[in-house]
Amino acid sequence: MSQIETKEFQTEIRQLLDIVINSLYTDREIFLRELISNAADASEKVRYMQLSGQDVKDRELPLEIRITPDENAKTLTIADAGIGMTKEDLIENIGTIAHSGSKAFVQRLAEAGNKKDVNLIGQFGVGFYSAFMVADKVSLTSRSYEPDAQGYRWESDGRGSYSISEEMDLPRGTSIILHLKEDAHSFAQAATVKRIIKQYSSFVPYPVYVGEEKINTVQALWTKNKNEISEEEYKEFYKYIANAYDEPLMRMHFSSDAPINLNALLFVPKSNMEKFGFGRMEAGVNLYCKKVLIQEKAKDIVPEWLRFARGVVDSEELPLNISRETMQDSALIAKLNKVVTSRFLKFLDDQAKNEPEIFKEFWNEFSIFLKEGAANDFTHRQEILKLLRFESSKTGEGELISLGDYVGRMKEGQEAIYFINGPTRQIIEEGPYLEVFKNKDYEVIYTYDGIDDYVFDMIREYDGKRLLSADHGDLNLADEDSASAEEKLLSEEELKEFNDWLKEVLGEKVTEVRESKRLVDSPAIILSHYGTHSMQRMMQMMNRDLQDVPAGILEINPKHVLIQRLNDLRKQEDSFAPLAAEQLFANAQIAAGIIVDPRSMVSRLNEILEKALR
Repeated sequence: MSQIETKEFQTEIRQLLDIVINSLYTDREIFLRELISNAADASEKVRYMQLSGQDVKDRELPLEIRITPDENAKTLTIADAGIGMTKEDLIENIGTIAHSGSKAFVQRLAEAGNKKDVNLIGQFGVGFYSAFMVADKVSLTSRSYEPDAQGYRWESDGRGSYSISEEMDLPRGTSIILHLKEDAHSFAQAATVKRIIKQYSSFVPYPVYVGEEKINTVQALWTKNKNEISEEEYKEFYKYIANAYDEPLMRMHFSSDAPINLNALLFVPKSNMEKFGFGRMEAGVNLYCKKVLIQEKAKDIVPEWLRFARGVVDSEELPLNISRETMQDSALIAKLNKVVTSRFLKFLDDQAKNEPEIFKEFWNEFSIFLKEGAANDFTHRQEILKLLRFESSKTGEGELISLGDYVGRMKEGQEAIYFINGPTRQIIEEGPYLEVFKNKDYEVIYTYDGIDDYVFDMIREYDGKRLLSADHGDLNLADEDSASAEEKLLSEEELKEFNDWLKEVLGEKVTEVRESKRLVDSPAIILSHYGTHSMQRMMQMMNRDLQDVPAGILEINPKHVLIQRLNDLRKQEDSFAPLAAEQLFANAQIAAGIIVDPRSMVSRLNEILEKALR
């Protein structure tokens, strides 16, 4: 019988264990991740020694990690053939604070008061103690790699002391037996263990077995050279990481050493599920450190508008199991976010140049996310703006241009980028707002989504050029008025009288009636004092109020026959004149796409029909 020595834990270790044992910890299944990570580190150390020619015990042992759940005994065993520990290692690494990390961990928890976050465990190199989250007793056997080393058994209930005794005939490595607490018996079930391994430890670099089944069958492709990976491997990895059945539309695989060390493998799905009414997507990028999952669906690694991306970001510079609180505040995470996002935007820009058809497919599915980013992400706004695409008055239907393309072919003397919103291309082109732009041969961007005008309103300018809506009231596009008095038909005095009369008839529906400098073929047009008509429509829909139409500016075309005849009726004090004026205004609203209650027009249209059919 070997002598059993009982030793007291160092004070700080007792404090640490007390916190671990007594804390209510909802995600305590991460204990298995911590112990597998320790086993992988131990395996890596002995592998390095073997490669460097050092004398290592049991060289023939395979470097693998074996997990054995036992439902009958209510135990869980984690065994490796790694570097192992001597008696001194056991005392130094487990019984005392061998490095500042453990002490810093205890201090951090003490400072947190009632807001203790046991998720910090592992960040300070104290992952072994997470075993006591689920076990009321831990038995550990270990034998060092040194050829003549003695094997030892270490046991503790985590309450103040531990015992060490010699153990005969042990192989190289470490085996940890967890005697599970009553409320942790589910961890003795193979199905539970397999699920946890697949979630957190699928990519550890050594085989992990539960019984005879190898669980981590998927390779950590992001750590490999792109030239070593086949298309089929990429597709299968995407299906695994994104829980998808189809193939990805795009992928980006890159490594970086500066300004931060990281490996990333990101995919763009083929379909935008938000378009199908499945609700807002969750973040789809998982954060790893040395192939070990740190946070699934990490929200801080990429901005919110990039939630459609799926994949992995792995950085060795991250502390293992960085806490959620630290994730939000960490300058390292912010740097990681900026690097990954900038590289992804550059990747999309390269795709747009080199694979325009694939980028167009991407744009048709995911443009709403880039627009969201352009409006809200000031850090990356300029990079995102390069990727925006639109139809215009000088493109064919379905043909897209960038804002850079537009600026590159602006006319001499043109001072702004002009856009107009409408539900379809046909409705836009049949409306009155393009008339002056056609005359000047100015290109106008067509926008079909309400968010487009919101984006343009937020960014205000591109490449030093203002972004202006074609239906805004303050556009100054007219040339000096060269029309003759004969062409005008209405004198300045008569035009003023007519405009004043129209304003009186329409009342609060308009703020101003004035001569238009932009109309050619249409009799009248409604302009907005602020925002755009599409923004007005969006507000009406949100408020569900068809009567909530802000007063606008009514511009008239004095050369149009309809205006001239209406003026004649006015002068004759014909009772039909106010009726026609109201309908003129309603027609201008309809042309503007402003949503009005059609019932308000029915009686007026019936009256107009009666007079027309006399």
